[in-house]
Amino acid sequence: MAVREILRLGNPALYEVCEEVVPGELDHMRSIVVDLHDTMMDFREKYGFGKAIAAPQIGVKKRLVYMHIDEPAVFINPILSSKCGDMMELWDNCMSFPELLVRVKRHRRCRIEYRDIDFKKESMELTDELSELLQHECDHLDGVLAVMRAIDERSFALVTEKSRL
Repeated sequence: MAVREILRLGNPALYEVCEEVVPGELDHMRSIVVDLHDTMMDFREKYGFGKAIAAPQIGVKKRLVYMHIDEPAVFINPILSSKCGDMMELWDNCMSFPELLVRVKRHRRCRIEYRDIDFKKESMELTDELSELLQHECDHLDGVLAVMRAIDERSFALVTEKSRL
């Protein structure tokens, strides 16, 4: 459908909690998924990264995440549960601040429960990179950015300095 503008760090809309999607909105959500796909693929082409994007990053205040690694996946009203105590530290990136990396801690394993694009209940066990990725995206739905999860005041780096980390 369309490549949409990605809201950038500092935009107040990124800090708002999103509303749940209801069944009557599914047709509209399908068009939003197309926009999320187009926007993410355009971003990937420009910046060389991007595996998932949350609806609020394009100004849509709905609990919707689009992911495309090997194939597309849609997560409506996702809930993370069964977060293990085993944490991992990593340098996180984000489409809302593509020039910045943030060192964060994330749960190594968790479970995600969600609705698919047909509003069918689904769940998935997540580990390592996938666990981190969907924790990051679900944070967006709650108005939480990676910069708010920084381990400490030295947990920020420009992407151009990545080789020194």
